[in-house]
Amino acid sequence: MFRPLELFIGLRYTRAKRRNHFISFISLISMVGIALGVTALITVLSVMNGFEQELRSRILGMTSHVTIGGYGDAIEDWQDLARISAQQPEVLGAAPYIQAEGMLTYGSRVRGTVVRGVLPSEEPKVSEVGEKMVIGKLDDLRPGEFGIVLGRDLARLLNVTTGDKVTLVTPSANVSPAGILPRLKRFTVVGVFEVGMYEYDSALALLHLQDAQRLFRLDDGVTGVRLRIDDLFRAPFVARELAQHLPGFYQVSDWTWQHANFFRAIRTEKTVMFVILFLIVAVAAFNIVSTLVMVVTDKQSDIAILRTLGASPRSIMMVFMVQGTVIGIIGTLLGLAGGVSLALNVETIVPALERLFGIQFLPADVYYISDLPSELHWEDVARICGVAFMLSLVATLYPAWRASRTQPAEALRYE
Repeated sequence: MFRPLELFIGLRYTRAKRRNHFISFISLISMVGIALGVTALITVLSVMNGFEQELRSRILGMTSHVTIGGYGDAIEDWQDLARISAQQPEVLGAAPYIQAEGMLTYGSRVRGTVVRGVLPSEEPKVSEVGEKMVIGKLDDLRPGEFGIVLGRDLARLLNVTTGDKVTLVTPSANVSPAGILPRLKRFTVVGVFEVGMYEYDSALALLHLQDAQRLFRLDDGVTGVRLRIDDLFRAPFVARELAQHLPGFYQVSDWTWQHANFFRAIRTEKTVMFVILFLIVAVAAFNIVSTLVMVVTDKQSDIAILRTLGASPRSIMMVFMVQGTVIGIIGTLLGLAGGVSLALNVETIVPALERLFGIQFLPADVYYISDLPSELHWEDVARICGVAFMLSLVATLYPAWRASRTQPAEALRYE
């Protein structure tokens, strides 16, 4: 049974100034190593969680949770599809869209673009682009006026602003006596949006749905209907239910199909980073083994005296387990404090470092997200601290067992 005597002696050994300063130094290194490992794990996993959350919010702010499309053909009865879909209790909104590719030209500048036709009155039900307008409003897209809303980086690359006229070149062609000519149309820039994701800000252009229908000769057809649901993680189930209840043959997909690689890559990266940084904690924890082995050797005479006074091998083992456990607990608590502090303030610390050194860690034209987000999950913190403590505890077993095997006569022979 674990008694206060073992705890008292173990804590006394921990507090005592050792004759061998090298042992104290190794103990300090072990403690600092555990603290650094726990701090790094908590901070990195929080940043990875922040990246995942930021990616999900930005991607799903522009794309739908569920999409209903045709098999290569335009959908004529999209109003019925939107009405039937909206009857599902989990569906919050439905809106039609047309999507195609084209090229935008302004003077000598040319940029490829994804063209999306939307209804300004319905689009806020399925996306947040209306809230991300930096110039103009989404309602400035009016049918017949051939207005266009560009992403901020796309507008910058073309060097245009509101009021400028850009030419949209579509893949479809006109047959004329002069031959086959590309289909062109001039549009007036009426707004600029910025969602904070370079993929959209640099390549997406929005038109009014009716203008897109005329441009791509779809009559009253659309590419599909986009849906927003109340719980994005239930998108696969909602998509499956809709596919079973919709009349006719439609292709129903959800965001997990369209962007699965992003989130799968983040999960894999989180796992790999956890394993790599976990090795830091493991190395620091197993430094406790060398520390306690040296302590046991240094305390041979003390152990022998305790044994002659009636201490059992189990009691001796507990004394040295207390020492290693104290090192692990202090290191884990220091790492907990440092990791939580860094994770909660990384969004402030990183911009300060960028200003101080005049560098940018995540350039917007290279990375999807140009800032460093952080989201602290307390279950991750509990798991990391629990694993660090358990490693520290396991590292004490062998040295403590060696101490319990000390024979008093052999230890005191040369004293």
